[in-house]
Amino acid sequence: MEWRYKGKKPPRKAKVQQSTKKLMCTIFWDFQGILMVDFKERNTIVNGEYYASLIYKLRDKIKEKRRGKLSKGVLLLHDNAPVHTAGVSKDAVRQCGFTEVQHPPYSPDMAPSDYYLFPNLKRD
Repeated sequence: MEWRYKGKKPPRKAKVQQSTKKLMCTIFWDFQGILMVDFKERNTIVNGEYYASLIYKLRDKIKEKRRGKLSKGVLLLHDNAPVHTAGVSKDAVRQCGFTEVQHPPYSPDMAPSDYYLFPNLKRD
């Protein structure tokens, strides 16, 4: 329903089409820069198993790019999205030896991506 004057035709609506150019990517980074960027393949469902596979790939990237970091301990901060809280994802985090950090309530003063991620994305 919409408001319009009596006798007036409704406005024409644009035809909605799914974009073929949009991609979803997941970025893992630390204070030294970007560790891993994963572009999701089309028609792939993002679920706990998919995210768990990313966690294992992340462990391999940390071994490759940040030697000695795994033995010192890795703190993983992610939000409370269902794929992050799924049992298979939590198991992957534990098996990789990562420690999860509780996601703080939203605060514009505490957005780590503003300070570490976005400047690195602008550079690359």
